[in-house]
Amino acid sequence: MVDQLRTAAAARPPERRSAPIEKQPVEFTGSGGEYFRVWIVNVLLSIVTLGIFTPWARRRTAQYFYSHTQVAGSPLEFVASQRRMVFGFLAFAGLYVAYKLAMQTGQQLAASLLLFAFAAAAPVLWAGAMRFRLGATRWRGIRLAFTATWKEVYLASWPVFAVAAIWTAFFFIAAAISPHPPIGTAGDGPALKLPALIPAVIGLGLLCVVLTLLCAIRLEYNYRRLLVARARIGGQVGHWKPVYADFVKVWLATALFFVIALVLVGLAFSTLTVAAGYLAKEWASSNILTAILVGVLAFVVVLLLMFLLSVPARAYREARMFQLVWNNIGVAHIARSKTSLKTGAFIWLKIKNLLLTLITLGFYRPFAVASEYAAKVGSVTLYIKGGTDQLVGELVKQQGAFGDAAADALGLDLIG
Repeated sequence: MVDQLRTAAAARPPERRSAPIEKQPVEFTGSGGEYFRVWIVNVLLSIVTLGIFTPWARRRTAQYFYSHTQVAGSPLEFVASQRRMVFGFLAFAGLYVAYKLAMQTGQQLAASLLLFAFAAAAPVLWAGAMRFRLGATRWRGIRLAFTATWKEVYLASWPVFAVAAIWTAFFFIAAAISPHPPIGTAGDGPALKLPALIPAVIGLGLLCVVLTLLCAIRLEYNYRRLLVARARIGGQVGHWKPVYADFVKVWLATALFFVIALVLVGLAFSTLTVAAGYLAKEWASSNILTAILVGVLAFVVVLLLMFLLSVPARAYREARMFQLVWNNIGVAHIARSKTSLKTGAFIWLKIKNLLLTLITLGFYRPFAVASEYAAKVGSVTLYIKGGTDQLVGELVKQQGAFGDAAADALGLDLIG
């Protein structure tokens, strides 16, 4: 990363080539104890107000973490309008309630239309959320902005529509090659055609699952790339280097972690099943209730093991994605970032936090969030060409009033 800055500097005129590269760490100055006080108030007020306090809670949380994140010696600021956050929350909640009511009252057409509307509007909602988040962020009085056009957003969202097409095609093809007649009826209505689980259908289904996973990876890559490449601070745009294959490699490694977890869970399940069966057989004649409790306990233990053993895979993916992104992004030609986050240490931190959260019945959660945020943020170092003061002067000069007005005009600001 530093070599890239030096190479770029060498390609510039002599008067700009001499600018030094300044190393600036990113730090989190908060603590779990401080955040606990913010978190417990948010939880209690959200319960008392039946969830209505949620947008205020989100704003208080964002302000705490932003104000305790030091970038090149200066904290970030979160200056979002509370009114916009409340409006976004109420709009989203209203649409969700309408969908649930349509489902519970049997209005399938209305529910389907709402679901389709959610899918069609998903790119707009994502872009609006990114514009809101970056537009509400300040550093040394300089605002950030997300400047992607709607065309760019929808082009980046093509995997969403590809997944819909894949599974629509699967249903029709599977129904066409299924040899057995329709089964099941809905009252006096027509029979429901379900494809038979013949090898061809199973193979087609597995192919669709693989294609869906590849589309999901592509969507994540497209959105992250667009967010960085179209982010703007002052007059400078973001720099993005990773390629799609990098994301696929991380997902494949994560899948390997998950397969290992499944194997371990399978072995545990087999052992517990044999043990539970033996105990149930021994106690069934004398104590039916004890046999039932043993079976329920075995089931709960298996679910808990599956959840716990999936943590390393999820933590691995989170750490590797963080490394991949923060080792390969920057701001135009003037700044690059590098992270020293260690994958193994982060996996252990996630496991420890989960166990402590379970033991404390959730009350360790704010300490876990703060420690994980500190581990990631504190591992990032910025390499700034020309020093911080020169960077700030250039950004302030290029920002201008027009940039603020344009960002406000373009932003949907629906989801806070």
